[in-house]
Amino acid sequence: MTGRAGRARHHLRRPSLRAQLTTLYAGLVLAVVVPMLLLAGFLVGREQVRVRAGDAVPPPGTATQQVDAALAIIAITVVVLTVPIAWWLAGRFLRPLRAMTVTAQEISATNLNRRLGLRGPDDELTKLGRTLDDLFERLDSSFAAQRHFVANASHELRTPLAGQRTVLQVALADPDASEASLRAACEEALGLGERQERLIDALLTLAEGQKGIERWEAADLADVTKGVMLSRRAEAVRRAVTVKTSLDPAPISGDPDLLASMIGNLVDNALHHNVPDGHVIIATELTSGCARLSVGNTGPTIRSQDLRRLFQPFQRLGTQRTHTTDGHGLGLVIVQAVAEAHGAQLTAHPRPGGGLDVTILFG
Repeated sequence: MTGRAGRARHHLRRPSLRAQLTTLYAGLVLAVVVPMLLLAGFLVGREQVRVRAGDAVPPPGTATQQVDAALAIIAITVVVLTVPIAWWLAGRFLRPLRAMTVTAQEISATNLNRRLGLRGPDDELTKLGRTLDDLFERLDSSFAAQRHFVANASHELRTPLAGQRTVLQVALADPDASEASLRAACEEALGLGERQERLIDALLTLAEGQKGIERWEAADLADVTKGVMLSRRAEAVRRAVTVKTSLDPAPISGDPDLLASMIGNLVDNALHHNVPDGHVIIATELTSGCARLSVGNTGPTIRSQDLRRLFQPFQRLGTQRTHTTDGHGLGLVIVQAVAEAHGAQLTAHPRPGGGLDVTILFG
């Protein structure tokens, strides 16, 4: 069975593109030249018959015989030269394609800085080269972002682990440690462990959002938001932040769990990055047949040049990395991933007096 499949694959193997082009070029030339030579030979033969019919047989070596010899030489020359010339033309035509193949083979995940850089007329091969260069550029950016993400995630996970080890080592190294100090050390270690759990949960949610939606269900943004706000009410009171809601029905199709995570991260971001006696405004509505969710909050001033950075993993307002208990810099990244998974359009604008307005429009 295996041998039969191997023979079938061998039988179906196509010749190289250069061989195909050579056959095409040679066939076209021979299809034009050979009939012309045959026609010329036929006409010469016809003339010979006409001359003999008139009892005027030309002697050997006449012009007619010379023409026959010349046609034979031309035919042989055309047949002999057509194939190598066609092979050379096909190779010259495919030279940019071979250069693209060699460069693409040299490119790997650790060497994505190579580019084709094809120059020449603006033909199909040049356009293909530019398209591949754009693809390599996107791949290079994607792999760089992935390496940066892995490095940051490792750093975020290692920090609480190191903290836990330090706390436990200090407690165990103290020969006079009391029950109260050991209990305090254990509670601090538990707190660091909870921080790790929150980070892992955030990473899993981000992975689910980037994977896409496998099962679509009917949901209402207003109902999902109400459930999220019930679980954040105590946090809002603790932070002395006033929450104002305007939740009109906004039915959509999607993943309710991912939607709840998206809204929860938006609300958490609005609560954590706020000011004393600040406020959060949350609204859902149906606009022109599209569900719309908006979350705005007071807070520190956000510069326009910093806005895009806040939607990148492990980036926080103010400094690139600040170790706080409020989050790991993944909230807005999760929001963006879930919005993209639902085909929604996300827009964010800094508020003039400080804070951020985020709007998500579901088509």
